[in-house]
Amino acid sequence: MTRKQSRIFSVIIVLLGASMAVGLSLYALKDNVTYFYAPSDLQKEIPERIFRLGGMVKDGSLRREGSVVHFTITDYKAEIRVIYDGIPPDLFREGQGVIATGKINENGMFIAQTLLAKHDENYMPPEVKKALEKTHNK
Repeated sequence: MTRKQSRIFSVIIVLLGASMAVGLSLYALKDNVTYFYAPSDLQKEIPERIFRLGGMVKDGSLRREGSVVHFTITDYKAEIRVIYDGIPPDLFREGQGVIATGKINENGMFIAQTLLAKHDENYMPPEVKKALEKTHNK
């Protein structure tokens, strides 16, 4: 093997190793990706993994039973019932934007692990705003 051939072989080996490392990294990270859905998106597909659900807390739907909070998230086209066991954020209330992270159980209810509420009167999470605009424009 000539010196030129050994350099080409070394470069090919390095490129293969780097591409394998990138591929394995991306494969490992795919389980940590959390997708965002609005309630109307769940009419088409219900993910079996943890995802983020965003929309508005429907007026008249908020009910508390000890540390468990029951409410409905709506995008004004569709809605889904949510259960959250824990202390909700201070600004969490009816008529406000919310993003919940969790998954849907066998009864079709969303079991939230975390809740995020908007932090002032003018702010709405970008994902919620986009989903609400999309459903209002249809």
